Amino acid sequence: MQFQAIIRRTFPVAACRRGLAAIFILIGCAAPAWADPLAVGGAVPPFAAKDQFGKEFKFTPGQHFLLVGFDMNAGKLANHKFADLGPGWLEQHGSVYVLDIHTMPAVARLFALPKMRKYPHRIVLAEPPTLLAPFPHQPEKITILELTPAGTIRAIRYWDPAGTTLGPNLETQPSS
Repeated sequence: MQFQAIIRRTFPVAACRRGLAAIFILIGCAAPAWADPLAVGGAVPPFAAKDQFGKEFKFTPGQHFLLVGFDMNAGKLANHKFADLGPGWLEQHGSVYVLDIHTMPAVARLFALPKMRKYPHRIVLAEPPTLLAPFPHQPEKITILELTPAGTIRAIRYWDPAGTTLGPNLETQPSS
């Protein structure tokens, strides 16, 4: 009995509850970072983000390809290749291009966003660090997720925009 009284004086119940609540909130916020990585057969979770013009984009099943850039060098090269293909090319191929910008400093965004607005294609900007956490990636490459109409992943490929052309990467692969 004496031990319980010491514990109650040392650790008031309200403080313990607040501490536990804070721990659960932190775990809940970090959970997306611990999410299983996306793989063939898995579903791409719906997400929302804004494009380079500040327009809302909501990913829902129905796209054929989801192209994801994780680093600025590959992103810049990919943007130049997409621009060379002309306006509407990505949309005609049922593709959405998402670029991870969560590590880009605010000062760099002041210069990068006006440049991005000059491209003829839509660039969905992933700002929250957890948004693309489950997406597979390789350094200096663009991840290409080939999707079924239901939004499950049929194939995962990696495109090096410094070398190969995009076209063959956006051809539907036979399902096995």
